[in-house]
Amino acid sequence: MESEHDLLKKTYDLARENNRMLHAMRRRAFWGGIIKFIFYAVLLLAPLWLYMQYLAPMVDQALQTMQQVQGTGAKAEAQLSSFQEMLREFQSKIPGFGQSAQ
Repeated sequence: MESEHDLLKKTYDLARENNRMLHAMRRRAFWGGIIKFIFYAVLLLAPLWLYMQYLAPMVDQALQTMQQVQGTGAKAEAQLSSFQEMLREFQSKIPGFGQSAQ
């Protein structure tokens, strides 16, 4: 039969091994939490960074082009209205111009 000393030694060895395993599990859980945090931060921040780096300049350029097109359309509309006004004035000065013959 085993002596008390041997039994205490085995219990002490088991406790030390258990303690080492628990410390290793805690360490892995800690590093796993940090890695998960970094992973989710990258998942959330990467699209924003990509938008700011690559897509934002293209969107700004498209908006500027659209504003230029709208400005050109407004200028053309103003020119057309002034041309129509000039045509009306011309028609009022010349009687019978632009009217169909009956």
